Amino acid sequence: MKKNIFIALLLSSFLLSPSSMKAQSPREEFKQNIFKSGSNYYAYPGPEQQRLTPAPKGYTPYYISHYGRHGSRYLIGKSDYDRAWSVLLRADSLGKLTDYGKDVLRRVILLRNEADQRRGELTLLGAEQHRDIARRMYERFPEVFKGATDIDAKSTVVIRCILSMENALQELKSINPKLRIRHDASEHDMWYMNHDDKRLKDHIWNPELRKVYNDFKARHANYDRVMQTLFNDTAYVRHEVNAENLNYHLFKLASNIQSSELRHSVTLYDLFTADEIYDNWMIENAGWYIGYGPCPMNGALQPFSQRNLLGKIIEEADQNIGKSHPGATLRYGHEVCVMPLACLLELDNCGKQIYDLEKLPEEGWLNYKIFPMGCNIQLIFYKPKKRTGDILVKVLLNENEATLPLKAVTGPYYKWTDFRDYFLRKLANFKLAD
Repeated sequence: MKKNIFIALLLSSFLLSPSSMKAQSPREEFKQNIFKSGSNYYAYPGPEQQRLTPAPKGYTPYYISHYGRHGSRYLIGKSDYDRAWSVLLRADSLGKLTDYGKDVLRRVILLRNEADQRRGELTLLGAEQHRDIARRMYERFPEVFKGATDIDAKSTVVIRCILSMENALQELKSINPKLRIRHDASEHDMWYMNHDDKRLKDHIWNPELRKVYNDFKARHANYDRVMQTLFNDTAYVRHEVNAENLNYHLFKLASNIQSSELRHSVTLYDLFTADEIYDNWMIENAGWYIGYGPCPMNGALQPFSQRNLLGKIIEEADQNIGKSHPGATLRYGHEVCVMPLACLLELDNCGKQIYDLEKLPEEGWLNYKIFPMGCNIQLIFYKPKKRTGDILVKVLLNENEATLPLKAVTGPYYKWTDFRDYFLRKLANFKLAD
């Protein structure tokens, strides 16, 4: 009987793990969950993998090193709300909007008013996401947080990141009041918490890649029908409206509604067909791949924007893994750090070099799987209970077990020395030409 129960649990674990699920195309995924099309505005969904692979016999988790993005937020720039609002408002004053266009303007005004004086700030949903992530971290690895252990938490100096950190820490403290928590947000740490590498950014675009991307965008420019739905005068649209720009801002607004409380009553996704949603996402996906991913057409250099962060993660792990009960190192920042870090670590498909931008989806490079709101990377360290043996590490991407470009000891478990040697060597070999 016990054997049958064990087999059933093992099968359940396999069936619920991402690696066992049949891969769906983005089109299929968007049909089931349209919010994924929002790219970096996709609200954190929680882990797909409910049951983690048990630790190898004789091993126990004892330290966590983490970097996570802030939770769901309002859009950041003034133009993110004002651009669509001003274009539609002017057209309405001139009698150029359809009845449907007038209703879209009404909804845009609701979104703009909700975000007034709150641009870029954490939403209620964003706070909830980080409380949930922290709670699951505790529940999955209670050994790490047992007793009066140390939690060292740092945030970038941006308020949405600080509040994300504080919500996570409050959740941990509510579960275990004995935790000794240090938390900080300082420019002192920005050299690795959110390094702005201007020299590296200069290597993103070259004339050949710019042409490739512009041609790609032209193939996926799909907004003529949207303009016809909004405006009653095609000549007005042709001469007075930047259709591409308006479509971009409307789709951004549509994508981010899921992060706000208006998600319960307002949508803009009805403005777009399934094909238009897919094309908007394709352009975003390719843009993120070029700007932050391992795009071979610009030398696959952009993931090295997080070389300081990865170096710091390794350094602090070395300082902690020799302790008997080191606790956790938690860091809170931005998607422009999580995405390239995932690519630098070559997690799953993140480090794949793909020349044809059209093939990104079929090759499995999907931005919404890497960096939704609240996205995070967790390194879970395991020690042998008998004090002899290798330290092992497992990496979670958005709380799901991820593969590394290393030989595993078993399942998703790798020797820390192998991890350390591989990535220190990779960082040492990085060179940026003038």
